[in-house]
Parts: sequence; structure tokens; C-alpha cells
Amino acid sequence: MNIPLTITGSELKIDDVVDVARGRSVVLDEAVVPRLERSRRALEQLVADGAIAYGITTGFGHFKDKIISPDQTRQLQLNLVRSHAVGVGPLLPVAVVRAMLLVRANTLALGYSGVRPVIVQRLLEMLNCGVHPVVPAQGSLGASGDLAPLAHLALVLIGEGEAEYEGERLPGAEAMRRAGLEPVTLEAKEGLALVNGTTLMVGYGALLVRRAINLILTADIAAAMSLEALNGTDRAYDARVHAIRPHPRQIDDAAFLRRLLEGSELLRDPSSPNVQDPYTLRCVPQVHGAVRDAIAYLQWVLNIELNAVNDNPLIFVDEESGAVDVISAGNFHGEPVAIAMDYTALALTDLGNMSERRTARLVDADSNGGVLPMFLTEQGGLESGFMMAQYTAAALASENKVLAHPASADSLPTSANTEDHVSMGATAVRQTAQIIEHVETIVAIELLCAAQGIDFRRRLGGLPEARQGAGTAVAYDLIREQVPFIEEDVVLAPHIEAVRQLVASGTIKEAVEARLEM
Repeated sequence: MNIPLTITGSELKIDDVVDVARGRSVVLDEAVVPRLERSRRALEQLVADGAIAYGITTGFGHFKDKIISPDQTRQLQLNLVRSHAVGVGPLLPVAVVRAMLLVRANTLALGYSGVRPVIVQRLLEMLNCGVHPVVPAQGSLGASGDLAPLAHLALVLIGEGEAEYEGERLPGAEAMRRAGLEPVTLEAKEGLALVNGTTLMVGYGALLVRRAINLILTADIAAAMSLEALNGTDRAYDARVHAIRPHPRQIDDAAFLRRLLEGSELLRDPSSPNVQDPYTLRCVPQVHGAVRDAIAYLQWVLNIELNAVNDNPLIFVDEESGAVDVISAGNFHGEPVAIAMDYTALALTDLGNMSERRTARLVDADSNGGVLPMFLTEQGGLESGFMMAQYTAAALASENKVLAHPASADSLPTSANTEDHVSMGATAVRQTAQIIEHVETIVAIELLCAAQGIDFRRRLGGLPEARQGAGTAVAYDLIREQVPFIEEDVVLAPHIEAVRQLVASGTIKEAVEARLEM
């Protein structure tokens, strides 16, 4: 049952964004309306009094000192939305556009932007009716927020631009008409309130956090399977080791690995003279735990930003006296999100590096001590086996190193040097999205190779009945439902894609968690 999400302005969570992006309906809390009306009345009084307020009775950016007459306020807002719709490049996915509609409505619902209730309600109606603005991905500098993408979003609200409706790309006015929605005529401040904020960064970022959490846990599962395939030891995951270097998420990661491997009969005997494994096996809790730290930081930042007012100027109304104060400030600046996103991109790049190096060890008999045959094939020479799968993982890992360059380290002044420092947060988000997609594939390749290696351990190592760990067995079974043991050279690309879908969809993570009752 689709229970609508209630929008209050202050209670939105990352999982809510994910749900709405996937189609959940929304409803505005009735308590929000009086708050919006009070703010709107205050703004209209300012206009009537001839007060000077940025973007309300003045121009924008470098034109901040150009006074606009009250009879031009509608045209000012319309001109703003039209002139700022300069997006280029590939289109944002519908899920991202839905996340943006939700996030923008939520921040306006807090009542500091001076918009009429109809603005918030119409954004939510667009979500419920499936009117999805066509939004190009490029053009945002991340200050003053995501101006260009949000302008394309706002165009449809006013019956312009383009939208996708029921699988068809249409003029915005036609999409709204078919959905039974009336476009709105923007009043003072409303165009600015719609385009000024961190909405792309936050909405897209929320979706990436959920994917990143899924990815780090699936990478743990892949590492545990590789440990089994390579006859490794879980001694380095001992709880005592991590208790005395008490990074919380390192401790959590080691605990998860122990649960995954519980009961495994494919691990090296503790009495073996080979007392330690290579770093990409032995140091999984330390490295993957650090990746968990980065994701947790991004999640913390976004949970704040989801319920923050990030537009400009801000309208404060004293509840007792009714006094109104309009403050021009900089809450639209995306630096908190940009830096957190860059941090996550760097961490996920290293997650991919770890996975690719484990794959390299799985396919290289010289590196794995002959535990597994070269390139995971018994007919080396005639057959190339999984040789090229590692090439693909290496190519993606190398590309990630370029994408991991921090977008927030760059800034070019705009608006005739009025906006002289920008966050580049939207670029950071798009780079992180690419890195996640790449690492999902890298981890899929590791899982595919680890499953092949586990089969060889059983077939060639005299361990036909050897059990896997409580969690790794679940992942192995899911992989084998899609991809059989590779007896001879085949086209591996479809098999890589099949496992990548298991990774990206969360199927492996969720099945393992269900088995472990997490």
C-alpha cells in the first residue's frame, strides 16, 4: 500500500527521498499552510511599503542595486526563471527529478521563503501526478545553489519548458494539462525561491547515500568470499584487534566480516605457518571501515540539509510582535555538501581499488600461491579464463582516480565577480554517481571471480563438501542462480552485467542481511 509521505519541512529523511523517487506519493501537512501564509503576508507588505529587499524589489546578482517597481515584480520573477534555464548535457534521471521536487517543496514548507501555499502544493501535485520536468544535468556551480537545474524544474510549474508524463516527453504546459494541473503565475520572490538552493545536490545525494551504503556492505561480502577462495584466514578480524584501535566503523566492519564467515570451512587452518594475508584481505576492516566513515559523514550532512532553509533572502516574522526582517545571506552555498561528497567519492574510489586488487590476486596463480589456477581456468593457454575481467576492473578503477579529483577544490567567479566563490557541489555529486556505478561493476567482477575460485577450491582442493560462511554462502548461491561455473571461454560481459545488477539492486546485501537476521 502506498501510504503518502507527509511533508512538514522538518522531518524529511534520506529513506523518504528514496521512497518518493521510486514513486511514493506525498501530502502537505495542514499545519504548514498557516506558516506559509504568515510569511507571504509579510513579504507582500514589504512590497507594498516599497522596502528594498534583494530579489524582491531589486534585480539579481550583479544587478542587486537595480530597484524594481512593484508593478514589475511578476515580470521580474518570470524573467529570472526563463533566463536561468541554461542547463546542458545529459538529462537527469526521473528518480533524481522526483527527489528534487520533493526536496524543494520541503525546504519551502519551512516558511522562510515567502512563497504562497499553492507553490508548495503544486510541486507535490506534480510528484503525485507523475509530471517530471526535463532537467539537463550540467550548468550548476553549487552557489547560488543549483540555479540552472532548478530553473528547468520551475519552468514546468509555470507551464513552460518540457516534462515527461506517462512515458512521453511533452511541452511543460501540455504535460500539466494532461495531468489536470494548472500552471502557476509567479508572484514576488517566488521565482527566486524556486531556483535558489542546494536541491540537486541534496536530492541526488540522498539517492547516492543509499547506493553507497548498499555498495560498502556488498564489498564486504565480496571480500569475505575472496578470503574463502584464496584460503585466507579471518584471524585479522578478531574483535580484540579492533577494540584496541577503536574506530567505531572499523569495529563494525570487522564484526560484519566475522558474521559473514561464521562456520566457513574454506579458511586456512590457524596452525598453518602462513600467519598473515596480503593487505587487501587482512586490512579490510581498516580500509572499508574508513569508507564507512566517509559515507556516514555524507549521510549526516544530508540529513541536516534536507530540512534546512537554503534560499535567499530569508524572511523572519516575529510571532509576538509581527515585526518582519529580511536578511540576505548565503545558505544556498553548497560547500557542506560538496566537501562531504568529494570525501565520499575519494573513499569509494579506494573501495574500488581494494576490490580490483583482490580480483587481481584471484586470477593470478603467482600471487595466490597456486591455490587457484592461473586466470581461473584449467586450460590456460588455450583458454584465457577471467584474464580480461580483471582488465575491466582495472580500467574502471583507474578512471575513478580521475573522477576523484575534488570538485570543491575549484571555483570560478560569476555574475561579474559578485558571486566570487562557488562550491561545484553538483559536479561533485555527478562524479560520485559515476564512481559508484564503476565500483558496483568492480565489486561484481570480484564476486564473479570469487565464486569461480570457491568452486575451484572445492574441485581441485579435495573439499567438495566444504561449507561456506553463513553470509558468503547466500551470496554464492545468488551468483550461481545467474551465472554457472565457467568451464570454457565464453563472452563474460553478460555475466558481469548479471552480477552487477545483483549488486546495484541491493539483492545480495538484502539476502545476506536477512539470513544473518540483521
